[in-house]
Amino acid sequence: MEVRYANHPEEIKRYNTDELREKFLVEKLFEAGKVHLTYTHVDRMIFGGVTPSSEELTIKLDKQLGVSYFLERRELGIINIGNDGYVLLDGERYEMKRHDGLYVSRGTKEVWFGSNDPAAPAKFYINSAPAHHTYPTVKIDIKDIKPLELGEPGTLNERKIHQYIHPNVCESCQLQMGLTMLMPGSVWNTMPAHTHDRRSEVYLYFDMEENTRAFHFMGEPEETRHLVLKNEQAVISPSWSIHCGTATSNYTFIWGMCGENITYDDMDHISMDQLR
Repeated sequence: MEVRYANHPEEIKRYNTDELREKFLVEKLFEAGKVHLTYTHVDRMIFGGVTPSSEELTIKLDKQLGVSYFLERRELGIINIGNDGYVLLDGERYEMKRHDGLYVSRGTKEVWFGSNDPAAPAKFYINSAPAHHTYPTVKIDIKDIKPLELGEPGTLNERKIHQYIHPNVCESCQLQMGLTMLMPGSVWNTMPAHTHDRRSEVYLYFDMEENTRAFHFMGEPEETRHLVLKNEQAVISPSWSIHCGTATSNYTFIWGMCGENITYDDMDHISMDQLR
């Protein structure tokens, strides 16, 4: 598990491109037969990819987290962006088709990930946050979610927002998670931009062709920065930073948040004339 430390907003004004990518961009999440995780000290979120092939995989972080098992003091969100697979929670099997989600209770002792076909593996994207209460495990099927339909073709931001771990769907301590699909011809995932001063956020960009690139904007509104991402890469967005993006074609992204509250629309909007 890689560790990323928190950064003061004044620091990034001095970063060059390589330094900015080193601090906020995660380039490899999914590799067959591997678990790739990142621990960010920003709200202590853990995120990453689990890609089981011929053998089941699990997450063992007891020594790193000072606990006897991974979810002793944490909750977990899972969305499968690959082929069909399954998750075993204390022996109970949950089938996970593409875009299926799962909220996993704090206190779940055994979490195993498997693929139905090792040659066409599942790709489990996970977000985990500290939790101080136990809420029920919930399987989340994207077909059961009525998406928020926002934007329009004229502003290049027509999109469908699927809320997975959200008060409308299931209870959680502080973790929120969802999936947003950009419609063909749309490329902006949100604009005007905003910040979440009470929550940090991680974006995973995927469903992108090999030569498609996403341009993720971050930094304080008056002095913005950007990162260029390939398919299936993730970026950490601190609470003080704007987070919005565009790309050379439409794409899908998963957003995960944790922090002071779980109100989805608790954000501070940035007017266009503030951006520099």
